[in-house]
Amino acid sequence: MIRVLWICAGGALGTGMRYLIALWAAQRISSVLPYGTLIVNVAGSFLIAVFMEAGMTLGWSATLRAALTIGFVGGFTTYSSFNYDTLRLLEEGAPAAALANVIVTLIGCAIAGWCGLVLARAALAR
Repeated sequence: MIRVLWICAGGALGTGMRYLIALWAAQRISSVLPYGTLIVNVAGSFLIAVFMEAGMTLGWSATLRAALTIGFVGGFTTYSSFNYDTLRLLEEGAPAAALANVIVTLIGCAIAGWCGLVLARAALAR
């Protein structure tokens, strides 16, 4: 039961961070692309790789790994928002923007995940 509470706490923190980043992006970056969603998905791909590699290498408890990955990163990332934003762009007659959103998100998240893994391994000398 304690693990579930830590996961919930991590999820609440991740969700709050996602909301703040979405607000920041909406106020600072003007574009048809949903940059707030893109930012959190790329950052989340990086963070989950770092947390998993560090957790396995340093022997973090299963509870800590779950709180950070299932909780924080799960609350922080927004695949469902990415899907909705892409469909909304299609429905609004912006297929090029929808395709750009898909391509940039997929490539950006894959690169961010790889960078997180490489960084974690280098920092942990594995």
